Amino acid sequence: MKFSSFSNKLIEDLNSTEYSLVESAYKFADRAHKGQKRASGEPFIEHSISVAAILLELGLPPVVLTAALLHDVVEDSTVSLKAVEKTFGPEVGLMVDGVTKLTGQVQRQDSGITLQTPESDDRNTKHISDDQAETIRKTFLAMSDDVRIVIIKLADRLHNMRTLNYLPRNRRQRIAQETLDIFAPLANRLGMWQIKWELEDLGFRYVNPKKYKEIALAINRGRVEREKRIAATVARLQKELEQHGISAEVTGRPKHIYSIWNKMKRKNIPFDKIHDVRAVRVLVKERAESLEDAKLSLDNKERQAIADCYQILGIVHHLWNPIPGEFDDYVATPKDNFYQSLHTTVVNDEGNPLEVQIRTELMHEGAEYGIASHWRYKEDGKRKQDKSFDRRINWLRSMMDWRQELTDGHEFVDALKSDLFPDRVLAFTPRGDIIDLPTGATPIDFAYHIHTSVGERCRGAKVNGSLVPLNHLLESGDQVEVLTSKTGGPSRDWLNTDLGYVRSARAREKIRSWFKRQARKENITTGRSIVERELKKLNISGYSMEKTAAMFGYKLAEDFYAAVGYGDIHGQTVINRIVELLRDVSEQEAESLPPPEHAKHELQIESPEVSVSGTRGLLTHLARCCHPVPGDEIVGYTTRVRGVTIHRKDCPNILRVRERDRLISVEWRAKPDKVYPVTIRIEAFDREGLMRDISTVAADEHVNMGDVSTLSKGHEVHVNVTLEVSDLNQLSRVLSRVEELTNVTMVQRYRPG
Repeated sequence: MKFSSFSNKLIEDLNSTEYSLVESAYKFADRAHKGQKRASGEPFIEHSISVAAILLELGLPPVVLTAALLHDVVEDSTVSLKAVEKTFGPEVGLMVDGVTKLTGQVQRQDSGITLQTPESDDRNTKHISDDQAETIRKTFLAMSDDVRIVIIKLADRLHNMRTLNYLPRNRRQRIAQETLDIFAPLANRLGMWQIKWELEDLGFRYVNPKKYKEIALAINRGRVEREKRIAATVARLQKELEQHGISAEVTGRPKHIYSIWNKMKRKNIPFDKIHDVRAVRVLVKERAESLEDAKLSLDNKERQAIADCYQILGIVHHLWNPIPGEFDDYVATPKDNFYQSLHTTVVNDEGNPLEVQIRTELMHEGAEYGIASHWRYKEDGKRKQDKSFDRRINWLRSMMDWRQELTDGHEFVDALKSDLFPDRVLAFTPRGDIIDLPTGATPIDFAYHIHTSVGERCRGAKVNGSLVPLNHLLESGDQVEVLTSKTGGPSRDWLNTDLGYVRSARAREKIRSWFKRQARKENITTGRSIVERELKKLNISGYSMEKTAAMFGYKLAEDFYAAVGYGDIHGQTVINRIVELLRDVSEQEAESLPPPEHAKHELQIESPEVSVSGTRGLLTHLARCCHPVPGDEIVGYTTRVRGVTIHRKDCPNILRVRERDRLISVEWRAKPDKVYPVTIRIEAFDREGLMRDISTVAADEHVNMGDVSTLSKGHEVHVNVTLEVSDLNQLSRVLSRVEELTNVTMVQRYRPG
């Protein structure tokens, strides 16, 4: 966008002093970005203007427009933050700093700017780099101090997404996926629907271009006929409202491509089975039909408009039959992002579902612009939304308070994804207060959301009046009562992701913080116990804890054990790293051995499960003595007639091999749907229902049970069970859950020999 076009809009909305401030920011930024081009070939300053134009449409004040024009000068030019603060003041400087990346001298990945700097590496599109993760962390923490920072960031991301087609394919996909994971959910949480839906559709366009095009073509094919039907529906409802003396605007609202795709996935149906591609929206206007009505205050007029909303709902249900279970009252119970509207789905005249949204004009402003609606009426005395704005700010700060303790960028991003994810559970306290939690939340998440001390002292819970386990999954509408003790603290098992006690990042970080406050010696002892128990369960031996500690960035094993003890590092993560370490060692040892001479000439077929280093075309098969599975460190043994047999490296048969030159380096190349038989040994005090509980754990983890043998010894029973697992992580989850069963004293992977 050229500044002349932007300037024309500014003149309409700003006074001369405000216009002068924004114009001086443009000139400052234009000098700073002189000679810089975007990937499209356009001058980079046009990106800054476009970001400011988006914010102008949202109604943001001149000081924010100024910061938007300057938001890249510190990152992408030689201008310092001090120079910005000196020229435009500390308020603008704070906002510019909030959206500035830490790595200002590397090639900009989001907008495609070309600078005379070293090339940045293109990371895997499925991962966020360290710099990107740290930048997201910095931006979101700054948001808790000034929400305008994140609004600028959203506008910046929106314009970058609009021009994403100029970047290479791998960078397009990486940025688009990050947009779907972080920025679109954030816009949703801020109630900014206009930005949310555009970010979602643009992100989906590049993440899954084939499906995007397929849905877009399908929508376009039936567009004319659908528009005729929706126009008839709008006309009928509009006429009915006029007959009841209700002033409202009825319009058709097309559903967006990404929301259609989500519905197709959620219901597992093709596009032609989705009948509510379009919806109807009713905006109720304020009544001012008489002198008495005109004297009403804004609050009273809004109450009257809300009453009209419910009356319209009755009219809609009279015209068309409502579908049971498809009504949501977000007026009486607003969403966590303060969204208000009545939603109902009815069966229209053609027999297809039709979604109808009913809201007041004030609700509509809040729905479309979200938190930005606060500034849209800054000079309109009849519309004061300061109370709503304060509630939003307090909510944002409460969402960010615990994240101050997360110093790792990647951990912060994972936590953010969890808490921003649009699927939420709305549970209730016994007093009727609404607690908003991520899908999959448990009573422990609920307790920590109420207060940290409630979470720490949580010992049980009742859901809808019935006692439930602490890893019970809550559903929307559940009433939850937390049972607490006077003293005590959280259990370390709550941090075990395999057991499913905690879903929200807020609760997980509070639990970690509690353990960090405990004595260091206790944490070291506990950490060592956790690691040894995990290794024993999987029968892994021959590891170096010093090397493992170094892999996690710790110089001393004691520091590493302490981190495991207070929950900063999960036991399963340790096991995964140890497996990698042992695999690297075995490969280095095997590569130093020459392959058998006859193996070079055998013309047999290589198994799809395993890749053999240094050779191709060899027949491989898994040893029956030790049953290796993906995640085990393995070694191949070259037989005389059957190709290469794959063993676990700690298999007794391999340890007894004398002809070491027959060992060959191999690595896993497993298919996702491949399963491997593994035998586990369980020791327990015998009781009724033990085998049923073991089989239930296997079924919940989608693991088939094969051979089962039991041996009773008085009141004890030893059970050997063969499981068909896909990898070591799945096996570890099963072992952890079986270990939690009542009366189970020991569970571990069976080691032959």
